[in-house]
Amino acid sequence: MSEKFRRWLEWAVQVGASDLHVIVGHSPTIRLNGSLTELAEPALTPDEAGPMFEAICPPGTFARFQETRNADFSFTSSVDGRAGRFRASLFHAGKHPGGCFRVIPSNIPSFEWAGLPVPLVARLVSIRDGLVIVTGATGSGKTTTLAMIVNELNHGGGCRIITVEEPVEYVFPRAVNSVVTQREVGLDVLTFADGLKYGLRQDPDVILVGEIRDRETAQMCLSAAETGHLVFTTLHTRDAKGAVTRFPDFFPQDTQTVVRAQLAMSLRAVVCQRLLPDTERGGKRHLALEVLWNTHPIANAIRMGKTESIDNYLLTGRDEGMLSFDESVRQLLRAGKITRPVAEQNVNDVTVLYR
Repeated sequence: MSEKFRRWLEWAVQVGASDLHVIVGHSPTIRLNGSLTELAEPALTPDEAGPMFEAICPPGTFARFQETRNADFSFTSSVDGRAGRFRASLFHAGKHPGGCFRVIPSNIPSFEWAGLPVPLVARLVSIRDGLVIVTGATGSGKTTTLAMIVNELNHGGGCRIITVEEPVEYVFPRAVNSVVTQREVGLDVLTFADGLKYGLRQDPDVILVGEIRDRETAQMCLSAAETGHLVFTTLHTRDAKGAVTRFPDFFPQDTQTVVRAQLAMSLRAVVCQRLLPDTERGGKRHLALEVLWNTHPIANAIRMGKTESIDNYLLTGRDEGMLSFDESVRQLLRAGKITRPVAEQNVNDVTVLYR
């Protein structure tokens, strides 16, 4: 690894940045609490980029990157005398290679630090089987949320946990009476679907699937949930209802009725999240949540394809643990954690902020 690149990574870690962007023609840029800041460094040149990225790639990865023009992997580098882990996403743009590097914290964060309600976590980890989907935009903390939940199960003991990730980010510590194996797509297994298929033969209690991207993975998640396993996974949707509507879209039109019936039986919860900026620029962002529990009315809505009624159940089902984004944002505003303009941008009904 070049000393220049190592220095940029160290700066990102030291200031608590989430990402480092290294792109030809730009100075290296970090994302700190949602805001981009350029480092006081010269712009990256085309001659520097190739060797810089090749040096951090696992064996064979750079050759595949040159062929496919994209590569995702994780790597370790010494930062302040300690091993730091990073997730790399390499790409080509304007005929030149570029990279985005996610800083992976050395320890799985606490629920209090992340702003994830402990009662919600307690209810999620008490689920015996079925499908739990965590949704949100890229960079909204889905991986971190799942890591905290699965680690709670790990420390609770008595769990055989299998993860299929691309790449592996958080490394789960060993815990008494639990066994965790983490498989990385591209290194340990060819696809998410393969990881699920063979993982079902490895005596799992809990399965973590990094992301559902295709029909085969979606079907395997449903099958695993139906056969008595607890499955956690992620989707990219803007709200909880979006997860319910998008899931059947992975399948052909003529099979979606059957898929909706399977989803209605297997789904346990959808947790959608956003990270909203602090009242002070550069301050730690705050977690806004939408929580949908698969109650009987929700299951009927999924089965019949009447997902428009889900919004109403989110508003009226507070006693059953439902939480809408509007209510979550209102709570953050009343606590003085976000500004009113930010709150107004993230609610469907502005009047809820004045109740």
